[in-house]
Amino acid sequence: MRRMTRTHIPEAVLTAAHDRARAREARDWAEADRLRSEIGAAGWKIVDRGTDFALSIAVPPDVADGELVRYGASTSVPSRADEPATGLATVVLLATDWPDDLERALTGLLAHAPDGTSVVIVADAPSAAQATALDALTAAPETTNAPHLPIETAWTSDRLGHAAATNIGIRRAQAPVVILLDTSLEPTGDFITPLVRALDDASVAVVGGWGITSTDLRRFEDAPAGDVDAIEGYCQAFRRADAIERGPLDERFRFYRNLDIWWSLVLRDADEGEPPRRAVRLDGLPLARHEHRGWASLRDDERDRQSRRNFYRIIDRFGSRRDLLVTSGDA
Repeated sequence: MRRMTRTHIPEAVLTAAHDRARAREARDWAEADRLRSEIGAAGWKIVDRGTDFALSIAVPPDVADGELVRYGASTSVPSRADEPATGLATVVLLATDWPDDLERALTGLLAHAPDGTSVVIVADAPSAAQATALDALTAAPETTNAPHLPIETAWTSDRLGHAAATNIGIRRAQAPVVILLDTSLEPTGDFITPLVRALDDASVAVVGGWGITSTDLRRFEDAPAGDVDAIEGYCQAFRRADAIERGPLDERFRFYRNLDIWWSLVLRDADEGEPPRRAVRLDGLPLARHEHRGWASLRDDERDRQSRRNFYRIIDRFGSRRDLLVTSGDA
């Protein structure tokens, strides 16, 4: 039996959901994605439960709890896009299920972030343990906030996914440079200033500590420092103005994998007739890598399935754009 809300589901939506289940069973991921988009355009959300599915109204409600608002959609979150940029950089951290990882990243930022740094934590329907840790941060900010490092937390009323949560962080960013920092990284020094300085070069669109290249936009490999095709999402820095102009991120990327490639290419894509802007990997940033929980917590087949679904979105938009590659196999 399909698990659904008590709200009446239109027959066309239900038919599309059943058709999508059959497409997934046939491993026709492109058709499954097309049907998911059709269902979403009709105002519904489909969540896979193994071979089953659940349908619900697409946008969860905003929930007010005293002065705290938990937002049901990224677009419900007040945006600072019309405000003048201030400070040096805004670091965006996503908080879901691993409070120790978030605490480690924050501790490193408190110790090493330069003046002018701000932090936005997006609490994307966090686990009970993560929520408790964030409540403690709000209740006693003097134990974690330093005067030079203001920290803001934005909450969601439902798990919106990686891209939507990132969009929230960008909407609340106040500095001219936005740095997406995965909580698997531990700052051991000032990694922010080198990223900001690299973006002083107008030809550079995105910069970070890990980069990848490809010869065909199908297979990507780790790349040394210098010009690369995409910056990996462990640490990815870009101008707030570019994100406002070129965003938002495609919120069908609920899983993090391959979103970094897609967003790097979006940021690099130039006007017609203009050469692509650059993605640059910096070497030696003071960031220690730890286990990536979002990867390690999933079964091999599930993370492969979600990664593959995201990869099709890259191919759909950029599959023929060999001009975006530092080295093309067609050369």
